Amino acid sequence: MKKLFKFTLVIIALLLIKPVMAQNFKGAEATKAHYKAIYYLNSNDPAKIKATLRNMDNAMDDARLKGKIELELVVFGDGTATFMKENPYEETLLALQKKGVILSQCNNTIRERQIDTATLFPFINYVPSGNGEIIIRQQEGWAAVHP
Repeated sequence: MKKLFKFTLVIIALLLIKPVMAQNFKGAEATKAHYKAIYYLNSNDPAKIKATLRNMDNAMDDARLKGKIELELVVFGDGTATFMKENPYEETLLALQKKGVILSQCNNTIRERQIDTATLFPFINYVPSGNGEIIIRQQEGWAAVHP
């Protein structure tokens, strides 16, 4: 009976201590002067596109990173849907661009799929290849994020 009582006290103590310890954790500390990340999309799934754009906006608004983060969104393949005028992302993309996000479209996708650039938003940039952009950015120290 004593062992059961002691065991119960230990369990109760652990349950009380763990939440207190978790409350002290604030996440990683942003000690560098500048951070860079490239997000990439190769999906036309509206939920995936919206989540990626929301994740980018959240990163831009993270108090630890505010004022010291640079982001690029590169789309290729099916991700080109993100930049198509017929889709509902213009307002969100312009808001991200206003915050400094670079918006890049893979030119290989344009050529291979014979996409008329007039069907895409006029405020985007073009890169020779989406994969090349990711590779170069990673070698330059950018974090690659593929939500």
